[in-house]
Parts: sequence; structure tokens; C-alpha cells
Amino acid sequence: MANSAQIKCINKDDRYDPYERITHVGGYVNSQWKLTLADAIGKIERGEWTFFVERPPEDRVWVEIAVSRYGNKYLKTDADGDEPNNLLSLPECP
Repeated sequence: MANSAQIKCINKDDRYDPYERITHVGGYVNSQWKLTLADAIGKIERGEWTFFVERPPEDRVWVEIAVSRYGNKYLKTDADGDEPNNLLSLPECP
């Protein structure tokens, strides 16, 4: 069974394409954690972890892997349309 963690922050670069902006995701499970986008995608694909965002608070929205029209994998929430808006609206990780 996969572990579950809330994503509470992200790091993004200065690209304009929302599919390529997120570089890291992070949160707190007993201590602060931070993963690269590739590591987070790998953990989901291997069934090791599931991730969620609370937007608004107390409303859990699950994070899923999507593929851009150029074939790049990225994370988005199941509540988003084509862009990872719930994730992009999170604060920057330290």
C-alpha cells in the first residue's frame, strides 16, 4: 500500500510553460521533505507514494501524472483542467 503525503510547497523555475515550471515539490510528514519533480513522478509510477493538495483547506485533491502535448510528464491535480494550477498556486519551498 502506498504512503500518502500532502504537497504544501513547490519550487519553480522562470519558464512560462506551466508544464515545465515545477522543479520540486515538498511538504511535512514528521519532518520537512522535498523531492525533485522526476523523483515524485517516479514514486507515483512505482506505487510507493500518492500525493495530494488541500485547496481549499480540508478539501483533499489528489495529484496525478499527466503528459504534455510534447510528451513531457508533469504533475497536476485531478481537479485541474489542462494546467497544474492547484500546484502552481502553492508557496515556494525553502
